[in-house]
Amino acid sequence: MATLELYTKGAGVWVPDPEAVWVSATLLRDYNPGDEQLWLQLQNGNEVQYTVDSTSDLPPLGNPDILEGENDLTALSFLHEPAVLHNLRVRFLDYSSIYTYCGIVLVAINPYDQLSIYGEEVIDAYSGQDMGDMEPHIFSVAEEAYRTMTREERNQSIIISGESGSGKTVSAKFTMRYFAVVGGAAQQTSVEERVLASNPIMESIGNAKTTRNDNSSRFGKYIEIGFGRKGDIIGANMRTYLLEKSRVVFQASSERNYHMFYQLCAARELPEMRSLQLEPPEYFHYTKQGGEMQIPGTDDLSDLERTRNAFTVLGVQSEQQMELFRILSAVLHLGNVNIQASGRSADRSYISADDRSLAVFSKLLGVEGSQMAHWLCSRRLAVGGEMLVKPMTGQQALEARDALAKHIYGQLFTWTVQRLNSALRSQKGKTKSFIGVLDIYGFETFDQNSFEQFCINYANEKLQQQFNRHVFHLEQEEYVREELAWNRIEFSDNQECINLIEGPLGIFDLLDEECRMPKGSDENWARKLYDQHLNSKPHPHFGKPRMTNSAFIVFHFADTVQYECGGFLDKNRDTVFEELINILKASQSELVAELFQQQGGAPSVANGSVRSGKRAAREHKLTVGFQFRQSLQMLMDTLNSTTPHYVRCIKPNDLKAAFMFDPQRTVQQLRACGVLETIRISAAGYPSRWTYEEFFSRYRLLLRGPQSQDQAQASCRQALPQLIPDTDQYCFGKTKVFFRAGQVAVLERLRYERLRVAAVTLQRHAKGWLARIRYSRILWAAATIQRYTRGALARRRALTLRYTKAAIVIQKTYRMVVVRQLFLMIRDATVTIQAFTRGTLARRRYRQLIAERAAVLLQATVRGWLARRAYRRVRAAVIFMQCCVRRKASRRELLRLKAEARSVERYRELNKGMEVKLMQLQLRLNQQVRESAALRGTLHAEREAASAELEALRGIIQKLENQRLEKPPPSPAVSEKEVEERRRAEEKAAQEILRLTQEMQALQKDKENISKEKENLTAQLHEKERTQNECVQKAVQEASAALQSELDEEKMKYQGLLRELTRLEQRYDNLREMNLLTERSRGHRRTDSAQSLISEPLSPCSTPLSPQSLTPLSWSPFTSAFPSPEEKRRISVTSPTPERRISAWSSESPLDQLMEKMDVAKDPAVKKKGEDLEYAYDAVRVANKFLESQQQKQQTEWKDELEDLRNQLSKKICSGSSPAKKRDLWQLLEAREFECMRLRRELKELRHTATLRHLLTQVSLSAPTTETFCAARPKPAAVAGLLECRKRDETKLIKNLITDLRSEGALALPPGLPASVIFLCVRQADCSGDQARARSLCSSALIAMKAALTKQTSDLDMTALWLKNFSLLHDLLVQHSPEQSLDSDELVSMTTDLSDLIRSLSVLCIQAYQQLLSITETLLQKLIVPALLESETIAGLSGSAVKLVVSRKRAGSDPRPLGADSPTMASVLRQLRALHTALSRQALPQSLAEQAFRQMTYLICASALNNLLLRKDMCCWSRGMQIRYNVSVLEEWLRSQDLAAGGAVATLEPLIQAAQLLQVGKKTDADAQAIVRTCTALSSKQIMKILTLYTPHSDLDEKVSLNFIRTVQELVRGRSDSQPPQLLMDVRRAFPVTVPYSPPPALSADDLVIPESLKISFLRRS
Repeated sequence: MATLELYTKGAGVWVPDPEAVWVSATLLRDYNPGDEQLWLQLQNGNEVQYTVDSTSDLPPLGNPDILEGENDLTALSFLHEPAVLHNLRVRFLDYSSIYTYCGIVLVAINPYDQLSIYGEEVIDAYSGQDMGDMEPHIFSVAEEAYRTMTREERNQSIIISGESGSGKTVSAKFTMRYFAVVGGAAQQTSVEERVLASNPIMESIGNAKTTRNDNSSRFGKYIEIGFGRKGDIIGANMRTYLLEKSRVVFQASSERNYHMFYQLCAARELPEMRSLQLEPPEYFHYTKQGGEMQIPGTDDLSDLERTRNAFTVLGVQSEQQMELFRILSAVLHLGNVNIQASGRSADRSYISADDRSLAVFSKLLGVEGSQMAHWLCSRRLAVGGEMLVKPMTGQQALEARDALAKHIYGQLFTWTVQRLNSALRSQKGKTKSFIGVLDIYGFETFDQNSFEQFCINYANEKLQQQFNRHVFHLEQEEYVREELAWNRIEFSDNQECINLIEGPLGIFDLLDEECRMPKGSDENWARKLYDQHLNSKPHPHFGKPRMTNSAFIVFHFADTVQYECGGFLDKNRDTVFEELINILKASQSELVAELFQQQGGAPSVANGSVRSGKRAAREHKLTVGFQFRQSLQMLMDTLNSTTPHYVRCIKPNDLKAAFMFDPQRTVQQLRACGVLETIRISAAGYPSRWTYEEFFSRYRLLLRGPQSQDQAQASCRQALPQLIPDTDQYCFGKTKVFFRAGQVAVLERLRYERLRVAAVTLQRHAKGWLARIRYSRILWAAATIQRYTRGALARRRALTLRYTKAAIVIQKTYRMVVVRQLFLMIRDATVTIQAFTRGTLARRRYRQLIAERAAVLLQATVRGWLARRAYRRVRAAVIFMQCCVRRKASRRELLRLKAEARSVERYRELNKGMEVKLMQLQLRLNQQVRESAALRGTLHAEREAASAELEALRGIIQKLENQRLEKPPPSPAVSEKEVEERRRAEEKAAQEILRLTQEMQALQKDKENISKEKENLTAQLHEKERTQNECVQKAVQEASAALQSELDEEKMKYQGLLRELTRLEQRYDNLREMNLLTERSRGHRRTDSAQSLISEPLSPCSTPLSPQSLTPLSWSPFTSAFPSPEEKRRISVTSPTPERRISAWSSESPLDQLMEKMDVAKDPAVKKKGEDLEYAYDAVRVANKFLESQQQKQQTEWKDELEDLRNQLSKKICSGSSPAKKRDLWQLLEAREFECMRLRRELKELRHTATLRHLLTQVSLSAPTTETFCAARPKPAAVAGLLECRKRDETKLIKNLITDLRSEGALALPPGLPASVIFLCVRQADCSGDQARARSLCSSALIAMKAALTKQTSDLDMTALWLKNFSLLHDLLVQHSPEQSLDSDELVSMTTDLSDLIRSLSVLCIQAYQQLLSITETLLQKLIVPALLESETIAGLSGSAVKLVVSRKRAGSDPRPLGADSPTMASVLRQLRALHTALSRQALPQSLAEQAFRQMTYLICASALNNLLLRKDMCCWSRGMQIRYNVSVLEEWLRSQDLAAGGAVATLEPLIQAAQLLQVGKKTDADAQAIVRTCTALSSKQIMKILTLYTPHSDLDEKVSLNFIRTVQELVRGRSDSQPPQLLMDVRRAFPVTVPYSPPPALSADDLVIPESLKISFLRRS
């Protein structure tokens, strides 16, 4: 074999291992044919010897590292068990990928963890994509089935199989959810909701906890989802197989009964459940045997609520639900019935008359307790034509009790399935095609295998045979399509095993024969099996155990299973006594009687048989095995008539641990589920398939001669015989070349050798060149060293001579310095001695002079000190007295101030009176200044008086002196008196002068203190004002931001409600058409509707509705509360008696209760109850009333909050002191209040959509009554430049101007011409005083414009035209409304109140905007992925990267053709340019265009990024560069159109960063840090997903290592991620839109240019 050449040193092989099944090893020596041993080195470093007896014993070769983690197992170079197991382990553990393709099979490994890969954004990403382009996913299989069904019009089947606990049920649920979304989203019907609602019901009554799975399906089911001609779901049907009824009466250890029993026990405290008399699960025998009462992580009570809601959605009324719960509760009580043995040999049994469980059982089922007790312990026999009653033993009675419980549960299960099928049945006609989802048990083998396991494994044998034949058929189809000369591929057919089971005298035939025997037993049946298949005709698939005679062995395709014969006959018969059935038939409960009445005339029972006393009747009963074979054959016929798709679920471990991989359990399931058989069939043929272009790109270096891409096929055909001499190892097809298993590895080896030889040649020349370069550098270095050495020696000698000369000079200089220093030292010493001596003498003399001077100063100082001391003592005493008095007063003042400070009112007065205080301080300062001036004047006067008095005294003294001189000297007494008086006067004057001086100084100090206090207060006041201003501004900004965010949120909610309303209107139209078709089919004729689209009502009401009752509609709170009319009709049909039918119609529905609760009156116009139109309309009215109350409550709360904010701002502003600041703050407050009013008005416009009621009615708005407008109105002012339309011409005007307007002539009109004409006509009617006609004309125009918009659901230009007209008419009406006209003196306001119509226009603006975006999104959706991701705009970029094996498309996929017709960026720009042209042609505001393109670029980014994250072939360096270039083209176009300012470019940032991530380096820690820094717009999951999917497309590139991925993961965890944690972006996210209000210029009829084509010349200018 050519593959023997690959067993060389360093090659990887796989060797068996008892624990890991297979381990990898490396060859240490080359293998040569004939060697008996291989030297291997294991992963742990141990060296072992592997024995090889022949070449067939060689260990399997390992695949190249580049194929590690491949998403399709058939793309591996070597297809064998270890390669499959290793690839699944790598994808599951290292990449966290639970899905892997294996040809046409999807392998799904249960992660036992919640993964966020099943959201609606993932469904959107897979919808419409090719299976081979996307990463493996259950949605990819569902999409392939859906596309094949719609394209080929052929029924499809998805077969999901696997062990218990492998995730089959979850996979089936996600598959049906995918079909419900892609097949029902457009029509908005309730069929998909009912399909999904069947899951919780079937899980409750058919799933249970086992040792391997907490939610194991104990039955098989096949759900057919029916689709109509448009691909929408119109119905479904369910078939079930082999319910495990034995679980009702017995559960093994650590297992539970069916979930429904535990859910009922958990709800025993509910008021409606108390009548069931339930207890905890530990009380009942049927629920406590397994010992497990609770499943961790589940809530039985909430599960029951979900089940009840599902019953309600499917049309099962609460009364029927309670009857069903009563039957289930009765089964629990039946298990507690105490049957006691009696008689001498215990051959009899009885039930006590006061047995509580039997009484409760009889009461719940409405049967006679005594009869039930009698026939549970007795049976009737026919002997000789007579009927005898024979008592049963205690064990037989217990078996009869358990048989009855199983039969009741089986009948209830069958009834539930039939009820679900009736609810899921198509209501729209015949199903065109269907997709079947088969959720069936996988191959089972336990320690004890019984009848259930035998049937399950038999079904898996049949399915495996169908699977093998289908895989073989597909393989041969590929060869025929490529025109290969092929030989028939042999595959293992298990027909012999199937014949053993179902053939003549097979296991089932012998079992049925033994069941018909009167005294048949399991032992007799076992002996017949041994005689037939072991002794007489030994069968290769049958065996007998050595140690027992009550078991047999079947060699199945998956494993060898030993079955215990005990219980086979009883389970196959599944009988219950006829007397017990008759008692149940006579039950007072209608549902119980209905369950068992259907058995009366039928010879067989769906899930077993009824044993009667007549032997002849018993012989005709159908056994369970026979019924199972029939249903299985029907299933196989159905599957053979459809195109199957396979999903194989794998259970990775038995511990239910998240992301834990057990190789032994996994490989066991791979062998059992047929995955390895697919690999074997593929390996038997040509598993490796390459197109000639891919082969040429990869192996062109092995080809010889001229090489050209155009000559790829010829070059391949010429070169392959030289590369692979054995022609049987490859084959040429029309478009591909096919290789046997391992031949691609041979080619890779040859390619590696060619590259190695080329590398050695390059290395030889490079090393020679490097050696020569090194020699020349050494030679040059030696000469350079010699030159530098000689120079260094010469410089060293010159330096020695220089040092010698320098030493002599230094010695001479040093000796001179020493002598000079000695001379200078002696001279300095002499001068110093002289200086000190002279200084000593001078200081001595100086001290003497100082001592004399000090004595004089000391005397003077002592005398002054004595005088000052006396003065200070007097002054201190005075000051002390003053301080005591002032301190006492200050304490009183302090106490008073503290008391005032504690008062809040005082604090407020201080804050309020800050300005008053400042004025008081200013007044006080002025008073002090005046007092100071007065004191100065007083002081001056005193000084003048003192001076005058002194002059007088001097004159007196002079006079006395003159007298003394003239007269003889007076006596001494007189002279002394005068001297004393004079002295006293002088002292008095000096004291007065001193007092005045002190007072002046004190006043000066007070003035300075007051000035400082004033400055401090002024600074504090300014600081406080600044702080208050900042607080006020901050509060205003926060309030504005909160209002803006609230407004944006309300806008988003409101616009979502508008979309819901549009879909609801479409649904109403569909219902109305269906109703019309129904009436016509019955022969009725409708005469009051459908005359024209303009006059057609959008609701069934014929009376006008009040504008105040119209609000945005949200149907989510009422979805589950309103049963559809179809459900009502189904309930009435299934009711068995007329009384129930009448009661069902007469009972008050939940909708009536809600209408009564919300105070919504029934419309008198609705005559017939139970029709679809009535229910839809009543739901609208209830929703309106509910939302009105919520809106009023929110508006009241918002007003209160705004008033509180205004009060707080007023208080803060009033606390300021500066009038200028106060005025500025009031101006700021007024500006903010005006902004709040504007936002409030806009919010009010968004919330109040009153005119929708007028759009929902057929009758135009009537004129206001006299009572409504009895108040006197002002006379309208005369306005010129209007258009007058007569009353009889209004219909013609609307028809010509709006209804009959076509796109050919509409685009030539000036923008907004219809709106301008309508406004001028309405204005003229308003000016003439006819307000009723103005209102009627405006309302009719709105209805016509809405109808015209509805017609143009796919015309971009016409939608933009009506958007312009809606916007212009809205702005004109707002501009001339009384509220706006009061602010302008130039405008004359309208007298007619059109506020409700203005709000309707704002709603229509948003609807037109949404329709505009919807049209563009529909056109772009199919272009985004091919243009941005797949188109190759950069020439030669893809050709530079050599494609590897991993980029090959999956076999069987239908890839999208790439060629001249493939979409490119030019196609995307063409659609965007069309949108921009449509907006620009109508002169719409630039801000509106920016918002529209922001939404479009977000859609482009989200769709492209989601597809990139799910496609491995797109995650490479070259594709990242191409994507970045395509995005740059889009950015450049947006900037050229001035659209970047609105955020259109910013929304592309995630896609830009994803493209950059594909291009940057991914090796070092620095690269990881750079990735985390730059990829801020990507979430952590998105970064890890791109790194995981990164695939090198050339030999120069490498895969991202796991260590690097872990490094990035650690860094990403540490950053503060502002992005949401989800993997995919929400494609359906809608940004809130704001239609700007721009008052138009004055409008006049003279300025309008009305073309003749409009035919509105009957209008007159006024």
